[in-house]
Amino acid sequence: MTAAPVALAEQLLRAVRYDEATAATVEALATLDETALTTGLETDEQRCAFWINLYNAATQLALAADPTRYESRRTFFSTPVCTVAGRALSLDDIEHGILRRGYSKLTLGYLRLPPRNGFLNRHELTARDPRIHFALNCGAESCPPVAAYTPAAIDRQLDWATEGYLETTVDYDPAAGTALVPRVFLWFRGDWGRKPDILAFLRRYDQLPPAATPRLSYREWDWSLAPEKFADENPPPGQ
Repeated sequence: MTAAPVALAEQLLRAVRYDEATAATVEALATLDETALTTGLETDEQRCAFWINLYNAATQLALAADPTRYESRRTFFSTPVCTVAGRALSLDDIEHGILRRGYSKLTLGYLRLPPRNGFLNRHELTARDPRIHFALNCGAESCPPVAAYTPAAIDRQLDWATEGYLETTVDYDPAAGTALVPRVFLWFRGDWGRKPDILAFLRRYDQLPPAATPRLSYREWDWSLAPEKFADENPPPGQ
């Protein structure tokens, strides 16, 4: 009997991390019945854990197979890197089509894409969660570390990932009234809302004092290739 979709994606990610065989899991994901995929991803917690784990695993596999693909990042993100339930998917499909619910990456996250792929519509989250930007790793040096997410713990896990990433990438200068923040706050501004929403988000993770309203500036993104950036965790049993 084929494992549940969430279990397959986590299994694939852990196999990638610990340099285990991946072919059988890749095949199981590719040949899933779409009805089984739908029933196995009924909640946003299940969908979010599944698609984050799959995105990160597929990225690592693609880079391991051919690191030169990263030299043209536009092609790298738009070319299929995995197959799920018979549907070939790119990293853009997973991140922007499913996790970000079809909001364009070219409009600061404010506009939804026109007529969309039916598969992506059927499996998208019901709401955008900007914390995914601190969980997805596309292979760049500026990306957050990769961790395995589970539906039962994903809210707490995303909080930890966000807190850890912001702790190392936000610089608040009260004297100058400025805050240097990760570039995703500019690229996907609409995922948070407006500037007051970004400031509230930064306060939530203790990056700003309660009354601070600094000007925002954005870090340059380091696109240097940096695969295999995994978060610390205990190895699975038997390792």
